[in-house]
Amino acid sequence: LPLKKGQTSADPDLKWFQGRPQNGLGTNTVNTRYSLILSGATNLAADSGAVKGECPAQPADKTLCAQVLAARDAVVKDNSVPGYTVRPSDVPADAVTSSGSGLDPAISPEYAELQVHRVAAKNGLSVAAVDKLVKDQTQGRTLGFIGEPQVNVLELNIALKDLVAKK
Repeated sequence: LPLKKGQTSADPDLKWFQGRPQNGLGTNTVNTRYSLILSGATNLAADSGAVKGECPAQPADKTLCAQVLAARDAVVKDNSVPGYTVRPSDVPADAVTSSGSGLDPAISPEYAELQVHRVAAKNGLSVAAVDKLVKDQTQGRTLGFIGEPQVNVLELNIALKDLVAKK
């Protein structure tokens, strides 16, 4: 989607499943032909900007706490559709925090399921069909006990594209 005045990044295309926030270290300034996100953690601490355990809720604030609250509010707004309301307490951590590299291709099944109603509505699909797509794309733990179940967002969106083409 095109940038609006004052935007540094485009709004998400809400017909697709969204991945984790990509809070890399910035953009590539050496090769300006491509707008690349540099991989790496932001080094913001969980208590950055917090005073006595309370988070400042100022969206312009550059603290991790403020970024997480702003991301949570966006997830709630973007995924609440007629007949389905997302509460702030429904938002999983991976929906509002980037990975260590800032470029993780996977999300939790909980975050994928939170997006099902929106994706179904935006694509004219049934909730049941999109929910089945998420379940089919969910990968279990490696060897049954290592890591957490996850959903590769790129593979999920490719499967969604195929499903939309069949309708």
